[in-house]
Amino acid sequence: MGRIVVEATIENGSDPSCRIVCDVLVDTGAAHLTLPSAWRPRLGQLTVYDTVHVETASQSVVTGDICGPILLRFGSFRQVLAEVLFIDMEPAGGRHEALLGYIPLEQAQAVVDLAGHRLAKVDRVDLKRLPDIGSQCRHG
Repeated sequence: MGRIVVEATIENGSDPSCRIVCDVLVDTGAAHLTLPSAWRPRLGQLTVYDTVHVETASQSVVTGDICGPILLRFGSFRQVLAEVLFIDMEPAGGRHEALLGYIPLEQAQAVVDLAGHRLAKVDRVDLKRLPDIGSQCRHG
């Protein structure tokens, strides 16, 4: 399978003047929008929600910060309010590679079309697999 790369605009949810426009590699094996820590100052002041341990594709474990809020738009999909995972990355060929994981893909209702080698829009949100939470909620 080849690579699917889309242009993304990432901006600080509290300060739209702090933004990054870059290409992101669609990586359904990753959960988050993942950016190199070296880019973090470009997005200004963000809240650190959590510090996590991340296992990379090479099976090394690194520490990263989940920060936000950010506004993310990629391709022709709707803009979503999201989080970003910053990790230390070594540039490959002099360039860092940002990753677009499955959480922001689902938020924007985007799926990977393997036959068309592109992202496609999901026509409707699937709620069929959710349990009937109405009977589990207590009303006060």
